Amino acid sequence: MAKGEKLLNEERRRVILDLLNRESRVLVTDLSARFDTSQITIRKDLEILHAQGLLHRTHGGALRVQTGALADPSLQEKEKLHHAEKLRIAMTAVRMIEEGQSVILDSGTTTTTIARCLRGQRNLTVITNAVNIAAELASAEIEVLLTGGSVRRNSFSLVGPLAEESLRQLSADICFLGVDGFDVKLGLSTPNLLEAKVNRVMVERARLVVAVCDSSKFGHRSLSHIVPTKAIHHVITDKRIAKSDLQGLKDAGVEVTLV
Repeated sequence: MAKGEKLLNEERRRVILDLLNRESRVLVTDLSARFDTSQITIRKDLEILHAQGLLHRTHGGALRVQTGALADPSLQEKEKLHHAEKLRIAMTAVRMIEEGQSVILDSGTTTTTIARCLRGQRNLTVITNAVNIAAELASAEIEVLLTGGSVRRNSFSLVGPLAEESLRQLSADICFLGVDGFDVKLGLSTPNLLEAKVNRVMVERARLVVAVCDSSKFGHRSLSHIVPTKAIHHVITDKRIAKSDLQGLKDAGVEVTLV
């Protein structure tokens, strides 16, 4: 683009999305120079596109959204996204836990952040199907129960009949469930059928079920349905959640905490 040539806001955002589709990643500094506009304007563009679910906002730029019900990004890819939101969600989740309780953590980056926030706690039992979460808590003064099962490389989670059966032998005070998709009308979903079945058992075995997910997960459906919205009791998410989704959760009788 020639120096001084300006685009309308919507045109500029369409070009940003085209760049993302080609390159998978954009930086604020590069976009500012490309469009001859301020970094503040570019950040605003990225925030608007993020709120529309069209990209993943990251520190210093943005990443392309993986679309479709089969999209199943790795744990390493997910860890690049929404750091601040996940930390706030995790710190709020930890405040819900009382001494002496048993806690289920499913696999995922938000639940991994919860595990890291729990490392200074004592007199807790954590039940998980995530190998990386068990490793995070291995040196803490917390009892860790790791399910059996087959390892999913993308998520470091244990799935299959062994994981499901071991969970059925246990009970928990609270379950923190991270999800890939949350359509308020449909419910919670994940790309993998075996993961969904394990998650379903986790929900059955917990007295209190809390979905922990940043606002980008709302309005999306993954391949495998876990449970309907009414099956959970509480949602912890960030303040960027759409008003329609927030109202839908409240209409379903779900308590919501915004961080």
